[in-house]
Amino acid sequence: MTRHFLSVADLTPAKARELLTLAHDIKVHPEAYRQALSGQTLGMIFQKSSTRTRVSFEVGMYQLGGHALFLSSQDIQIGRGETIADTAQVLSRYLDAIMARVFGHDILEDLAAHGSIPVVNGLSDLLHPCQTMADALTLAETWSPAGGFDPNALAGKTLVYVGDGNNMAHSLLYTGAVFGMNVTVVAPRGYWPDLGVMDRARAIAAETGAVLAVTDDTVAGVVGADCIYTDVWASMGQEEEAAQRLRDFAGFQVDSAMMGRANTGAVFMHCLPAHRGEEVSAEVCDGPQSIIFDEAENRLHAQKAILVDLMQKR
Repeated sequence: MTRHFLSVADLTPAKARELLTLAHDIKVHPEAYRQALSGQTLGMIFQKSSTRTRVSFEVGMYQLGGHALFLSSQDIQIGRGETIADTAQVLSRYLDAIMARVFGHDILEDLAAHGSIPVVNGLSDLLHPCQTMADALTLAETWSPAGGFDPNALAGKTLVYVGDGNNMAHSLLYTGAVFGMNVTVVAPRGYWPDLGVMDRARAIAAETGAVLAVTDDTVAGVVGADCIYTDVWASMGQEEEAAQRLRDFAGFQVDSAMMGRANTGAVFMHCLPAHRGEEVSAEVCDGPQSIIFDEAENRLHAQKAILVDLMQKR
């Protein structure tokens, strides 16, 4: 049966820790993986534009000895009415894996169901698992004992996500649950995470000991945070809602006062791109607690680990 990477919720805690360990090893010893995917090709389908996703996957495949093809949905037949099932079967005859950055999560599920090669979720409106695996790698590096790397370092820590209960919130809930990390989503009512996602995340958390919560309290909600995380208030496809969202999220900006309510030594994260002056103040985004560029770099290493795990010939 073909394995895919569509959601962190599909990983066992042991498998998630294995992927983090592999990502760290690839980061520290890149030369050992130069030919790991020699002769293999990744097709990259993009319905949404991207900086980090496109560059990190394309560079990652090159550094692993393979090749990546950029496939805009406007340049292939999927943008002209060909079914997802047909696209999946055709691409399976040419490629070794597919990475897709799409609007509907059902597109990823259809690619996985009808193709015969691994499918990686580069982002959907429901989930962004590659980002949160990079986040987990970054936090494990940050919280591991000096001079070492421990994939268990997330367990018992607390991450507070402030903002829209979107694909980032969903994947952070799953990632926290799998790694035993507490996650609180602080969002205005009406912007809370999907109930189905919450139910699945809580079922996983029951096995790992993570505590998951949702609140609209921007004061009490961030107390005890080891990391405060945010995302833009209006994502791609929500441009027409931007003005309303700006009003609805008033008071939810991550600023110095909010960071001051977190634990001493707390870090700030953002999946980028950041809108300074909206969801985060410039002094926090560019301040000493910010690890946003370590986080961005780790997209490359975490995704290389995912690709090696799915694609390496055994």
